[in-house]
Amino acid sequence: MISPALTDAMGRWLDHERALNGAARNTLTAYQADVLGFLGFMQAHHAEAQGLAAIARVTVSDMRAWMAHERGRGLSARSLARALSAVKSFYRWLAEREGFEPTAVLSTRAPRLKPRLPRPLDEEAAARMLETVELQSREPWVAARDVAVVTLLWGCGLRISEALSLTGAQLPLPETLRISGKGGKERLVPVLPAARKAVSDYVRLCPHAMDPGLPLFRGVRGGALGPRPIQKAMEMARMQLGLPSTATPHAMRHSFATHLLSAGGDLRAIQELLGHASLSTTQTYTAVDAARLMEIYDRAHPRA
Repeated sequence: MISPALTDAMGRWLDHERALNGAARNTLTAYQADVLGFLGFMQAHHAEAQGLAAIARVTVSDMRAWMAHERGRGLSARSLARALSAVKSFYRWLAEREGFEPTAVLSTRAPRLKPRLPRPLDEEAAARMLETVELQSREPWVAARDVAVVTLLWGCGLRISEALSLTGAQLPLPETLRISGKGGKERLVPVLPAARKAVSDYVRLCPHAMDPGLPLFRGVRGGALGPRPIQKAMEMARMQLGLPSTATPHAMRHSFATHLLSAGGDLRAIQELLGHASLSTTQTYTAVDAARLMEIYDRAHPRA
């Protein structure tokens, strides 16, 4: 059982993360689940209710026991690292307000993570994906909508949430879009003629009014389009094309980055276009490009 005071503290911490750090709703939900899971373990571990006094007494041994328990129930190193990050954030915030020493929690090291490379599509596969997505709906305007969204992901490097947040006020699409990304960070993204045409074709066929204050992309009933219909259209297309399960909407964004890099694009410029806060995040695409070159080399020079 978690005390009312601790429940209230968690709520205020989540409000702080939303207001000051711009945390998205899904991020806040994940934070809450991670911290509640941690507190639930501590309650069972010590056989006592968790209040402000109890969590202030957490030791290094307690932290090790929690991490061992999480790994023992099959939690991946990446998921555990995320949970630990949420717990540390909560403890750091709470310790400043309650005046206790959080070193035992903050000094806990996250498990080592194996770098996870993006899984982009090559240019031919990305083009075939676009062509095949168009065939997944019998409704011409829905087909045009799905093509327009996927074109924005591949042609502009948008996240699907960013594409779906566009409104009628941005029509007709200009040559450069101002996009508000993660944490409210804004960036300017060039819009290719192919992307502008795809959106224009969709708008021409869409039966719903394109008012400035309404979402640009609509569901069949006229409401705001969610990510699931686009994910489903791509799932059906990739099965027809024999592409792996990694051929998702986000893979089109990865493809945008790797294709630019392959064409000689500057890493700093790609960072700006993607809206990455850190260059190290963008540098993962250099590893992808190197891996692709090694595959080509291996095919051209097979081992004896």
